[in-house]
Amino acid sequence: MKKKVLVLGGGYSKERFISLKSAKAIIKSIKKIHNVKFSDPCGNFLRTVESFKPDVIFNALHGRFGEDGYMQSVLETLGVKYTHSGVKSSMMAMDKEISKKIFVKNKILTPKYIKIKNLRNLRNLNYKRIKNYLNFPVVIKPINEGSSLDVYICNNKLSLSNKLKKMRHYKEILIEKFVPGREIQVAIMGNKVLGPIELKPKRKFYDYKAKYYTNAKTEHIIPVNLSKKNYDKINKIALRAHRLLNCRGVTRSDFKFYKNKFYLLELNTQPGMTNLSLVPEIAAYKGINFTSLINWMIKDASKNR
Repeated sequence: MKKKVLVLGGGYSKERFISLKSAKAIIKSIKKIHNVKFSDPCGNFLRTVESFKPDVIFNALHGRFGEDGYMQSVLETLGVKYTHSGVKSSMMAMDKEISKKIFVKNKILTPKYIKIKNLRNLRNLNYKRIKNYLNFPVVIKPINEGSSLDVYICNNKLSLSNKLKKMRHYKEILIEKFVPGREIQVAIMGNKVLGPIELKPKRKFYDYKAKYYTNAKTEHIIPVNLSKKNYDKINKIALRAHRLLNCRGVTRSDFKFYKNKFYLLELNTQPGMTNLSLVPEIAAYKGINFTSLINWMIKDASKNR
């Protein structure tokens, strides 16, 4: 059935560029099926909602203010059906510390971490505690950014100190134990597991460039070479994490597989929908083309998510 669909893209986060690419791909795929309009929250978003009166808002925003519960709160207040997870689920998934605490409480393996505040006063940072608890190498990352933005691997105290100076604009960050091994990610669609995909980046790790630039030449492997037992296990963990955070719509969980153990790094409630994005690739492998995937998300949209 033809619907009026308002696609949100752009926004205020550092992932603005990727969000615009996602929105463009979504609009292209459904413009012959639905009455589609684009809106950037940086513009007159509320006026557009008022004049267009959409049946569904497709939230293609990424990062802060788009997938951290903020925009979801706005959409709930407007009383319009929208895609992806609701306010609380989005907030919990985006906050890497909160989600990690939920994973640990529910016996889902995730790398050990230390949260750091007051980055403007690094003289008092207890490097000995970091080394004793985590040991090098470590990964430093913002608590509420996506797309591996401002994520660094540090092999020693000097490297850590230098990279922390670059991140002084953040109020708080995580210092996480670096887990080597295979990069495997799993897509969930509603309450159904779509399955895993493995990434082999040519870069140091699966960073922003490895994710979004074709010249980075990241290898995408599907089907993933895992034993039946491990294949079922990673799917089960991803679905469990999705349910623990009460997620809706489509999610993607990011894992490291090391020494026959799966470490859940994070769960993404609004994964990318670009030509290099993983969820559409996994869906396509399962026989769900891009347009069908987007249409399913539109049908799945609701209020009070």
